[in-house]
Amino acid sequence: MATPQYSSMRSILIIGNYAPRQCGIATYTTDLRMALLEAYPQSTIDVMAMNDTAAGYDYPDSVVFTIDQDDPYSYAQAADFIRLSSYDLVCIQHEYGIFGAASGRNLLVLIRAITIPIVTTLHTVLREPTTDQHTILWELAQRSQRIIVMSSHAVDLMQTIYGIPLAQIDCIPHGIPDLPFRDGDEDKQHANLTGKQVLLTFGLLSPNKGIEDVLHALPSLIKQHPQVLYVIVGTTHPTVRQTFGEAYREMLQAVVEQLGIQAHVRFHDHFVSPSDLAMYMGAADIYITPYHTQEQSVSGTLAYAIGAGKAIVSTPYWYATELLAHGGGMLVPFHDPAMLAEQVNTLLAEPQLRQTIRQHAYQRGRTMLWSVVATHYMRSFMQAQTHRLQPVLVLANQPIMPASPIIPPLCLDHLIAMTDDMGLIQHAILTIPNHHEGYATDDNARALIATMLLDPIQEPQAQRLAMRYLAFLWYAFNPETQRFRNFMGANRQWLEATGSEDAHARSIWALGTVLAQSHDPGLCGVAQRLLRFALPAVTQLTHPRPWALALLGLAAYRQRFPGDRTVMASQLHLAEQLLARFQAARGPDWEWFDDHLTYDNAVLPHALIVSGQTLQRPDMVAAGLTALTWLCTIQRPEADHFKPIGSHGFFQRGQAPAHYDQQPIEAQATVLAACAAFENTGDSWWYDEAQHAFYWFLGHNDAGVALYDPRTGGCADGLEIDRINQNQGAESTLAFLISRLTIQTLTLPISHGTTTSTEASVVPPTRIGMNLIPPRDLRLSRPL
Repeated sequence: MATPQYSSMRSILIIGNYAPRQCGIATYTTDLRMALLEAYPQSTIDVMAMNDTAAGYDYPDSVVFTIDQDDPYSYAQAADFIRLSSYDLVCIQHEYGIFGAASGRNLLVLIRAITIPIVTTLHTVLREPTTDQHTILWELAQRSQRIIVMSSHAVDLMQTIYGIPLAQIDCIPHGIPDLPFRDGDEDKQHANLTGKQVLLTFGLLSPNKGIEDVLHALPSLIKQHPQVLYVIVGTTHPTVRQTFGEAYREMLQAVVEQLGIQAHVRFHDHFVSPSDLAMYMGAADIYITPYHTQEQSVSGTLAYAIGAGKAIVSTPYWYATELLAHGGGMLVPFHDPAMLAEQVNTLLAEPQLRQTIRQHAYQRGRTMLWSVVATHYMRSFMQAQTHRLQPVLVLANQPIMPASPIIPPLCLDHLIAMTDDMGLIQHAILTIPNHHEGYATDDNARALIATMLLDPIQEPQAQRLAMRYLAFLWYAFNPETQRFRNFMGANRQWLEATGSEDAHARSIWALGTVLAQSHDPGLCGVAQRLLRFALPAVTQLTHPRPWALALLGLAAYRQRFPGDRTVMASQLHLAEQLLARFQAARGPDWEWFDDHLTYDNAVLPHALIVSGQTLQRPDMVAAGLTALTWLCTIQRPEADHFKPIGSHGFFQRGQAPAHYDQQPIEAQATVLAACAAFENTGDSWWYDEAQHAFYWFLGHNDAGVALYDPRTGGCADGLEIDRINQNQGAESTLAFLISRLTIQTLTLPISHGTTTSTEASVVPPTRIGMNLIPPRDLRLSRPL
């Protein structure tokens, strides 16, 4: 059967029981993985297997990690393993009994600690769950991007009992192998069943299977069909055996002896291989599932029988009622051996009726083949990755926005670790500097700005760091082009003669900040000379963002030297260009400088605000405030947390803004711009905007997870659609550090819409957000 194809994911992790463990979930998980690999061979699909014994199982190499189901710490270790791996998605095979603690509560330890998308397959959906069962399933659904169930009845229960929206639920049938439609004579010969009218039940034995009802029906069947043989294939369920031993099987054997039907019953007490199962299924004339309880939302054995095209007699549990609704079998009441015998006798006596039912079943099974199911699963995975649901922020480990700023204690460990004798390394592999990718002038300029915001008395290493970064900028300047080079390879050779306009302009910003903030004559002398060398190229910049970056540096410079007419002329030239760009591009419902927004957006209105202040141009300040107000409404649409414009698509006029990937540089730009607006207006609305942007770093974001790591002082590289990018590169770390150092200088407003108080100030508290781990030491832990 032809099925639609969907793009596949690079790397998937399935969590559940796995072969050779003997249970239905293990079989399903194993079959699912193999089906996905066959349909999408370019994907890597690993398994995290649940262990119910200390010895575990002899797993294949596809099982990369095991979890002790009864050890909560094992789930925490598993979450840590996932965080440090590169999986695109986790698929959980959920059954209450396979995860430890009450109703499998241990699973919550794992799912609360990971941020990549979760797709959960529910093998049991209860109509009357206990309080624990309801709570666990509800939270699992809240933290899953997609929920997979295997029947329409389960879809209804998820909506009515658990309140899960239909849009989040995928109904995907239980997968089955592609078996031929055959008469079974050859299979009967191989199974030593030639001449028998075979009734079959297979699967792990447990008291709710109702096999005793079939045994009690056999005497009536034997009277009309003496060649009837009831074959019961399957070992006792391991959990049942562990608690009750073989009591159920022994009871069944006692019933057989009591009824005197030993010649008509055959037990196969072993966990059959797929080939043996296909043989027994092929040999069966009628398949029977006589389960006792209605609340069974799926049955792998019934699905298998449908796929093999068997005539089926079943009690009316939910899954059977739905699966057999279109002529695929007959339903009999619970605990009614007489009616069961009547239906089986009818099917045995009417071969044509049995053949018609078989054909209906087999056609239904074509829609349940594992090849089809794999396609449905991959579609669900892709939806989970591309249409991520908003997190529920009321859950236990989510951060709560406090009434006043909570600023983590300063930690420069990661900045120092990323700095060598040349300068700041631009990228990291997690927390480790990635020397292979060399250096960038952009990042060393950012680092120089950050060190200027540090107090050299409280942080004596700031001075040495500043010298390192300024020396890099001096080396980066190319006198022949009068421009800064940007990228330097790991071999410390420049990769270009002239860097980007952004790199040149950000260097101007850094040099102006040195002259505005530093009292060190050496630093200031070098910064002054270098700025003079680089200034002529400033007026030749062609794009709004470099104009804005340079304007921030020129405005800072003029705080110290307001009478410098050369710098003022360059500043005025760029500021008027930026203002004209805004006035030309703005329109109804669009208060921006161009027809699109890309990255580092808030730097544009920020530059107009500070330029208008130093140039005494109220029109520039007004334009900057207008643009920034509009941007803030875009970046906080629900008015609850900061949502920067994503880098995958950005924001084109007339279209919706991209949500991912969200970059730390956007939060930094907004913090700095909102702080400038607050200092200019005294309106506490801007103070609130600065807070919201800053709290994005600390977990008040779409994922509800902190990007800043107080243990290292580093910041994750971004919030992606399916995970946190856990690499702590220079740009992201400096984005947090500059934001933190800027926002802590603000004076708390008295109330909304009023000017600030000059007496209150933000004092770093002794504790930080619930989901952050305190750093090892509040002081710098090692020398430069």
